[in-house]
Amino acid sequence: MKILCVIDILGSGGAQRQLVNLAIGFKKRGHAVSFLVYHHHDFYVDILKQNNIPIHEILEANYLKRLIKMRKYIRKGNYNAVLSFLPASNFISEISGLPNRKWKLVVGERSANPAIFKSIKLRLFSWFHLFADHVVANSHENIRMIRKINPLLSIRKSHVIYNTVNFDLWKPNENYVPFKSGKFILIIAASHRTLKNLNGLVEAVNLLTNEEKEILRIHWYGSDGNDKSKEQAKIKIKRYNLNHVFSFFEPTVLIHEKVQMADAVGLFSHLEGLPNAVCEGMSAGKPVIASNVSDIPLLIKNKEFIFNPNSPNDIAKTLSLLMNKSEQELRKIGKENREYSMRLFNSNKIVDRYLRLLT
Repeated sequence: MKILCVIDILGSGGAQRQLVNLAIGFKKRGHAVSFLVYHHHDFYVDILKQNNIPIHEILEANYLKRLIKMRKYIRKGNYNAVLSFLPASNFISEISGLPNRKWKLVVGERSANPAIFKSIKLRLFSWFHLFADHVVANSHENIRMIRKINPLLSIRKSHVIYNTVNFDLWKPNENYVPFKSGKFILIIAASHRTLKNLNGLVEAVNLLTNEEKEILRIHWYGSDGNDKSKEQAKIKIKRYNLNHVFSFFEPTVLIHEKVQMADAVGLFSHLEGLPNAVCEGMSAGKPVIASNVSDIPLLIKNKEFIFNPNSPNDIAKTLSLLMNKSEQELRKIGKENREYSMRLFNSNKIVDRYLRLLT
């Protein structure tokens, strides 16, 4: 089968990671897979080249010209199936199929963001899902929102498929030493945007005891967003004398190695779809603390590790609880997370589900 994967950019985002993982899975099953993108970024280029998956870029700034060029490319590609992720890419793929098409079209929604109810553009994009064969979301909350906006979208065409995880890559590290050098390392993999809630985390850390602040080390890996949330947070970090707690790093394809040597994984977002950070942290055998958003309560069995992201007091309480767990308790929680993740995020089963929709 000849499959085209469509997305805006091959940057370090979660949607990009999932589509790349699926493409590699399709390739390993013997399918001819390629990518179509309309912004340039090198983050996943090397891994796609290693798997002999070609990338075609249409770098057109004008929206209408971009749509026309991408539509022409898709329609002339003789594809058996097209899989797209994210609203704009989905819209382009759906428009490309009109007035008729010979390929299967599956579009993926990846964010349970309530902003969709207020955005005319996003609501319009959702109505074009009527022209797709299947609509896949990676959380039950996300598909519920899409069907609320577009009540004509049938249950038969609506699917929830969780993210894939590479369990060979995301696995416990036998050389990991808890509380190494007497510090508790909490790792966060997220871009710097207001909704990722760095400011709320800073306020929460400031509420911890001096002893807890001395132990805690937060390593945040993520690219800068287009807002001022990171700069605002850094001002607070300096004001509260928390520079020794927070360290910021660029995103890395070796993030699994960083997680493996950390004591826990955190996610503090106000909004999420199905965050890779939670899925992969569980798979790496780490305790995970996260916001009470989207499907996270369905993923994290330790309900004491779920908090209200709008409450610095609640976040601080959860951080304190986490750091006061014994080494044995942390290892037990991590082991349970690993076992549960292997049932939820099995790559082979998830690739099979997508292939059934694409066939």
